[in-house]
Amino acid sequence: MGTILLEGMEFFAFHGCFKEEQIIGTKFILDLQIEVNTTISEQSDHLKDTTDYVALYKCVKKEMEQKSHLLEHVARRILDAIRLEFPAINGIELKIAKLNPPMGGKMQQVSVKTQWKK
Repeated sequence: MGTILLEGMEFFAFHGCFKEEQIIGTKFILDLQIEVNTTISEQSDHLKDTTDYVALYKCVKKEMEQKSHLLEHVARRILDAIRLEFPAINGIELKIAKLNPPMGGKMQQVSVKTQWKK
C-alpha cells in the first residue's frame, strides 16, 4: 500500500454563504492524500500502473469550479468524484482551507477536513 499526496493546491473559487463571497470569490488551499496499492508501479515505472496525479488534480479542479455554500459540501463532492473516477483508491483524506474568511475579525483561514476509507 502506498500514499500519494497532492499538497497545497491553490484555487480561486466562489464558495460561501454570503452573496459577496459568491460574487468576488476568494483563495482556497487543498491538501489531498490517497491510499492506493503502488506495488506494481514501484516495479514497472509506468504511469498506467498508478493513479495519475494530473487526473486527480483535474478531478479536484472540476469540483472546485462549482459554487457551493459550504466547504463540507465541496469536500463531499470531491470525495465522491474521486471515488467514482478512481475505484482502485482505498482511502482519501482531504483538507480544504478558505483563506481570509469573512468572520468579522482577522483570521488566516478556516478549514474542513474529511476522509473516506474502503
